[in-house]
Amino acid sequence: MKKNILLVLSLFLVMNCFAQESEETENETETENETEVEVETSVYYLIRHAEKNRSDKKDKDPKLTKAGNNRAIYWAEVFKNVKFDAVYSTDYNRTRETAIPTAEANQLEITSYHPFKIDFKQFLADTEGETTLIVGHSNTTPDFVNRLLNEEEFEHIDDKNNGNLYIVTITGDSKTVQLLTLN
Repeated sequence: MKKNILLVLSLFLVMNCFAQESEETENETETENETEVEVETSVYYLIRHAEKNRSDKKDKDPKLTKAGNNRAIYWAEVFKNVKFDAVYSTDYNRTRETAIPTAEANQLEITSYHPFKIDFKQFLADTEGETTLIVGHSNTTPDFVNRLLNEEEFEHIDDKNNGNLYIVTITGDSKTVQLLTLN
């Protein structure tokens, strides 16, 4: 009987030692995996330009209306707690004027981009780990969001809608998007 108790006790001690050793190895592996991979998070805020002056149908590069200027200031207020690393705008009066208050609040120059000629891989590399504002148009803004997501999720914005805010967050292979309408 004593031998059986000693045998069971010995087996219990041996199993306990192996369990502790296995747990230590798992913890070391988890720690190694955590330190090996530092994944950057990139956050993109995308908006369409504010209300433009529509009085001259022939004007291909109109400026903002008073309401548009107010919306540009409103966007800067919406973004007051966001620390942007970069502000991008297409090279049009209405998009630059929309971007200016937010760029100035962050003491940033506006980087011009052409939505159909941008080197997207280079753009992603340049903005990796950063928080970026991108000001575009009713067709280019949702297209840009779709390119960031690598899927066709959003259609063009109605021409009278200047209040959409898309927030795309990319961490490694994980991509999320939020669409807010602020009017």
